Amino acid sequence: MFPYQIENVETELNKKLMSDFTGERNGFCQVGPKKWILPVAYRDHAEKYYSFKPKSDDIWVITYPRSGTTWCQELVWLLNNNFDYDQAANIPLDKRFPFFEFSILHSKQFHDEIIEINNNRQEVIDQLAFWRQPGYEWIASMQSPRHIKTHLPYSLLPPDLVNVSKTIYVARNPKDVAVSYYHHNYLLKVHGYIGDFQQYWNYFQHDLLVYSPYWEHIKEGWERRHEKNVLFLFYEDLVNDLPNNIKKVAAFLNKSINDEQLDRLVKHLHIDNFRKVVKVHKNIEMDGAINTRGQGFIRKGKVGGNPEFTAELLEKADKWIAENLSKTGIHFPEKKLMETN
Repeated sequence: MFPYQIENVETELNKKLMSDFTGERNGFCQVGPKKWILPVAYRDHAEKYYSFKPKSDDIWVITYPRSGTTWCQELVWLLNNNFDYDQAANIPLDKRFPFFEFSILHSKQFHDEIIEINNNRQEVIDQLAFWRQPGYEWIASMQSPRHIKTHLPYSLLPPDLVNVSKTIYVARNPKDVAVSYYHHNYLLKVHGYIGDFQQYWNYFQHDLLVYSPYWEHIKEGWERRHEKNVLFLFYEDLVNDLPNNIKKVAAFLNKSINDEQLDRLVKHLHIDNFRKVVKVHKNIEMDGAINTRGQGFIRKGKVGGNPEFTAELLEKADKWIAENLSKTGIHFPEKKLMETN
């Protein structure tokens, strides 16, 4: 039985959020004592996410959004599928490695508008219907081994998950997360963020973005890092030393990898190649779904160097981060001078 209360976000705050995140048509809710922010559609699915039956050969990638999730998904899938680059090239990542709770981000009202804009084209209708299908329904019918992505924190996932399945948690420093999430929410009209970065950071710092609070999310992964079915990774370590971190993931998955396989995978995952060859969703022309002035789904893949921060905002952010890090014992690795991704 789902153990947490779900309450609607306070009315005036909800109106403000919906005015800035124009893709959400039904509003937002807060879940449990940590007040996880999620679209209100989560209320209808919370119990089924929580009671989903994991399998012993499932592999879950768990992250706060924009923490290197897609990158890690591709890495894990190739390691666990004998480096089948042909299949990876031909099947979109969202079919190979589905997003557990993707449907709650997609309101029917928004999809109806997209369908109308696209003159009721069947391929658009079919794609949107796929995105609205709850993950717990069609993942349950997938062949093993199943690969599952989620941005839900451990506390909202099946309580026996880490006793049954292998889970990989990836953490990324909050400044890079916030910048990447900002551009993502601006790019995809299903989110439809229309404000500036300073306002976005204010939402982030005050735990008002979907999947927040950020620090609680990170801490739930960090606190489980010593459990045998949990591998905790820092995005910055992947960037700084991808080969050795691939080996770490391979060992966690009980997969062997030789030097030739490692070299090819490192090249495949290099951001310049990754951006070109990895197909996250089925390629389909769909008007109205993307902000054409936005940056791409896969952006820079770097550590630091965010011009979105003014000097004043950077000082504010650094103070907030230092205060929270002092309470956790977490230390985000610094970037190396030579970046591989």
